[in-house]
Amino acid sequence: MQQLVLDIGMAPEPSFERYLPCGNEGALQALQEGMASAINLHAQSEQAAYTAPIPVYLWGGPGTGKTHLLTSVALALQSHGLSVGWLQPGIYAGKPNAREFNPQWSAVLIDDADQLSKAEQQRAFNWFINATYPSDGPPCWVIATGSAPAIDLAMRDDLRSRLGSGLSFELHPLSDVQRQAVLQLQARERGLHLSDEVAQYLLGRFARDLSSLSELLARLDVHALRTQRAITIPLLREVLHDSPASLP
Repeated sequence: MQQLVLDIGMAPEPSFERYLPCGNEGALQALQEGMASAINLHAQSEQAAYTAPIPVYLWGGPGTGKTHLLTSVALALQSHGLSVGWLQPGIYAGKPNAREFNPQWSAVLIDDADQLSKAEQQRAFNWFINATYPSDGPPCWVIATGSAPAIDLAMRDDLRSRLGSGLSFELHPLSDVQRQAVLQLQARERGLHLSDEVAQYLLGRFARDLSSLSELLARLDVHALRTQRAITIPLLREVLHDSPASLP
């Protein structure tokens, strides 16, 4: 059955608290420890000896939480008053005056590194070098994501080598049972009851990545509150403006 990708607004803000590790505990711990190190590093006096946080590379298939974790790092650092550099495919397209490396950054975050263009790979490499060997101030933490181990990425050799120079973690996807548990937990956080029947219906008929499913849950929440109705399959069909005949 073809699954639908739903365009229903902004997803909940990513955070470490909203991430269910389920086999990815090592990656989560490394990010939390690296973030603490980055925060402490930028709180040191200028006379202190700087020790750079170890670079981290996260890899895995779609829906394994790579961007969620990377965004969680960015938001957490920003909540401490620190700035970050963010690079992803196409983010500077059509922007010839895009900013270069900023020594004030506490971290450089590179999402979907394996999909960067040649020019973007050059930028990523330059950022990595400047982050590791700054001309002034503390070094900068580097975290990147990709779809495969760094050694297998089809990209320029120097960047591939840098990406593989630190800690590397494969992120494993959640099972359907775990996805259902996350959805039902998110529903309870909203004061909603999401039955097993409705949760399984969602998992079987719509995009199964948690971002899309969480967005749908937010829309269901608004509609259920407006209509004072429980979340059921008929309500789901109504929210999506589909007739019962259009979906099994």
